Amino acid sequence: MIELVRPTSLLADQWWELVDEFGTAAIHGSAYRPDDRADLERPGGLEAWVDLLASYEVDGSDLPEGWVPASYRWVIDDERLVGTITVRHRLTAALLVVGGHIGYAVRPSARRRGVATAALRQALGIAARFGVDPALVTCEDDNLASARTILAAGGVLEDVRGTSRRYWVPTAPRAGFHP
Repeated sequence: MIELVRPTSLLADQWWELVDEFGTAAIHGSAYRPDDRADLERPGGLEAWVDLLASYEVDGSDLPEGWVPASYRWVIDDERLVGTITVRHRLTAALLVVGGHIGYAVRPSARRRGVATAALRQALGIAARFGVDPALVTCEDDNLASARTILAAGGVLEDVRGTSRRYWVPTAPRAGFHP
């Protein structure tokens, strides 16, 4: 069963396994950048980082430039960390083109099992609690798996801008709407 949990240092070993599995590829929905690794591996580094991510959900005053308040979650499948997902509470001009309200990634070994679809559906509930409806979810134009995930959640393609496919996905139940 897929569940979304707040990032925690209690899953540090699984976090670093996930990071290693991605290699140099971006881990969307995580706020992690490869340059962060040395700092996060220091004693207390990962704990401080997950605390910082938690603060972005409740207090937007300390956000890096260009960032917005967001809810960071790790995707768990049968007690194993398999991905990341972020719900951004509002959009910037840049996020309106690429990034949207929700960004996610599933580790390669856990793909093609419905993980992203289940996680996205749960993240839409988080978005609704923050007043986001509909949510913008984007993916690269050539990422057909992600496009199918967004469509399965009820996404409606608005357009393609550059290499970014932009979908609007309802977050609140609607009469006659069955994702």
